[in-house]
Amino acid sequence: MLDLLVIGAGLTGLTAALRAAEAGLRVKVIAKGMGALYWTTGAIDLLGYVGVEERAVTNPWARMAELDAGHPYRLLGEVRIRQALTWFQQCPAVQALGYASAGDDNMLTPSPAGAWRPTYLAPAGQRAGAADDHRPMVIVGLQGMRDFYPHLIARNLNAQGQAARAAMTPWSVLSEQRDRNNTQLAEAVDDPRTQQRLLDALKLVVKTGERIGLPAILGRHAHPQALMRLQRELQTDIFEIPTLPPSTPGIRLATALRHALEAHGVRVEIGMEAIGFHAEDGVVQWVETATSARPLKHRARTFLLATGGVLGGGFFSDHTGRFWETVFDLPLTTPQDRKRWFRPRFLDPQGQPAFRGGVAVNDALQPIDAAGNVVYTNLWAAGGLLAHMDPILERSLEGVAIATGVAAVEMIRQESPLPVA
Repeated sequence: MLDLLVIGAGLTGLTAALRAAEAGLRVKVIAKGMGALYWTTGAIDLLGYVGVEERAVTNPWARMAELDAGHPYRLLGEVRIRQALTWFQQCPAVQALGYASAGDDNMLTPSPAGAWRPTYLAPAGQRAGAADDHRPMVIVGLQGMRDFYPHLIARNLNAQGQAARAAMTPWSVLSEQRDRNNTQLAEAVDDPRTQQRLLDALKLVVKTGERIGLPAILGRHAHPQALMRLQRELQTDIFEIPTLPPSTPGIRLATALRHALEAHGVRVEIGMEAIGFHAEDGVVQWVETATSARPLKHRARTFLLATGGVLGGGFFSDHTGRFWETVFDLPLTTPQDRKRWFRPRFLDPQGQPAFRGGVAVNDALQPIDAAGNVVYTNLWAAGGLLAHMDPILERSLEGVAIATGVAAVEMIRQESPLPVA
């Protein structure tokens, strides 16, 4: 029998499964889809904003005490959060991507609109765009590329005091075929011949002393090698600006984690939508997934729910005002009156109650009811479905995913009769 069944294949589920596999647990991951990493920047946001402040947080560690008492960061404490992030950085699976921080402070890197966005751990391909580096930038785009606008980015960066200009190169530098998305362009850059054409084009536009900003297309499978070659031959720093989805940096991270899980013998089964479960005396016995024939039962000693809440499809609602968790029907803190789900202003600085609600957990990350009682003794929850936070508004999604995913596995190992590494 499995020691742990992880439900969800986003950053939370993949990192938790990998940590558990490293510890010697028999693990399997099931998920309805590929997870939200394909939509993210590939950077690890820890805490970018607190409350209704418009100014980005400088030191996220210094501001965590201001969060709601039930916030996952408050439940875990700084020590456990730091341990989880350290494990992530040192994990062989992601070391090639070169994640690093700027000490305890957030770093600011350009968004696709040319705004400064706060992040805590940035991959090597994005770090040279940091705001504390005052060298001028040249933002280089491809003529006809969708959803990447160098002139807009440069104009907005200039308005914020960063010297930047825009330049364009022909589309044919990367592809002779017009209908190519960002991921397909990145795969083209894996080819050394394409890298050479890109090098030749960049030499025509870059000026001495400039760092180069490009859309995030510098290789999908051979990104470190492509980045290193371009920087070496151009003799300057290059940084990627994440584009609209599909996000190549997010896909790189997901791929690295998936490959590491495969190396540990962990199966990641996509297309497995959890539709039911069975519990006896407060202990989950199995989770059931839909198949083309009859439903399939997945048995394990322990279960980790990492389905991502509203954005990940872990919660659902209907016109009657019911708002529920889709696998175990766990109690939610979300208002059950649909009139209280949203505030009158769409972009209300306090966010929307529907996104702040979620699964309440105890210090061990086990789901609890309104009276504080554990719902199921062998069930844990982690990631974006947790209550008392708005991870998109706070820019804390990836930090919460890694911290709670790793911490949940440590609690499972301590509280359940499982092998110890």
